[in-house]
Amino acid sequence: MAVQLIRADRLYSGVPYAYASVAPPGSIVFTAGACPIDENDGIVGVGDALFQARQAMANLAEALAAAGVALTDVLKTTVYVVSSDPAELAATWDIVRAAFGDHDAPSTLVGVTALGYRDQLVEVEAVAVSGRRDGHGER
Repeated sequence: MAVQLIRADRLYSGVPYAYASVAPPGSIVFTAGACPIDENDGIVGVGDALFQARQAMANLAEALAAAGVALTDVLKTTVYVVSSDPAELAATWDIVRAAFGDHDAPSTLVGVTALGYRDQLVEVEAVAVSGRRDGHGER
């Protein structure tokens, strides 16, 4: 079966990639990295990694919803932060972690030197499960 690329109507439409992709039911959803951008392609919270983490998580939730899943369907995340300071990495992680509530899926936190947008400090990508969770159609 073919992969379905997801365009999230409530996120900026001018990006050169899909916000998520879905395989047949019972399969995996891969998201693009959720960035701290608004619907007009503007970076929010310039200079503030914690603010940017909140926006990236809101954008991730929108991309997942457009693919028919939620944060509680996430299998794994990768969180990128422009920083080499362990305290700043941990503070940013706390924002990302809080967005998931009790759903503590595995994650990788990576300090990097740069991300794709000017002034971007945070990016979060996720892998989620789609469709039936048991053999009886129950989610």
